[in-house]
Amino acid sequence: MGLIKNGILDGFSGKVGTVVGGSWRGKNVMRAKPTKRKNANRTDKQIDHRAKFTVATQFLQSMKDLLELTYRNYAVGKTGANSALGHTLRNAITGEYPDYRIAYDKAMISRGSLLPALGGKATAGAAGIIQFTWDNTADILNARKDDQVLMVLHYPELNITMYKIGAPRSAGSDSFTVPGLSGKVVQTWISFLTADAKDVSSSVYSGEVGVT
Repeated sequence: MGLIKNGILDGFSGKVGTVVGGSWRGKNVMRAKPTKRKNANRTDKQIDHRAKFTVATQFLQSMKDLLELTYRNYAVGKTGANSALGHTLRNAITGEYPDYRIAYDKAMISRGSLLPALGGKATAGAAGIIQFTWDNTADILNARKDDQVLMVLHYPELNITMYKIGAPRSAGSDSFTVPGLSGKVVQTWISFLTADAKDVSSSVYSGEVGVT
């Protein structure tokens, strides 16, 4: 409780509501009551979740523009990155606290109803080139020969993601030139987009590649 010493217009000492009164260098002062640290009572479970959340969001932020396209049918009332976050937290985090990391083979760069890539893989080609290959599944189920391949690579060392929309599904292969990454290791995925980009396939992890 606060104490008024010399009338209502004078200063006071103590606490009144959210205000604390006192004296500093001979002057009456008031200040806001200190708030409790929000994290003071954080549980181990909350700390663990926050560590996973940080790893997942950093990874997805490297490709947030791409996710607006590849998660568009799942991002109802939210961004593509936020839509991808739930799947990543549930399925694509590995390791033990505090050393969590992305399980790249379980990460989904795109989600959709289009037939995904079958037999998809990526290999190192000539200097600075990654070669992507897949089975020609044109006209199987909802796949069409003019579906366009979406080649995605992630460079973990700098948390950079690059992608290229390229050859038709019927071509069975395409290449991605990545200058400046010779000697580096990247993670890769293959997906497909319809010709009008209104639908997308779920991504397929196409492997870790050492760029020549």
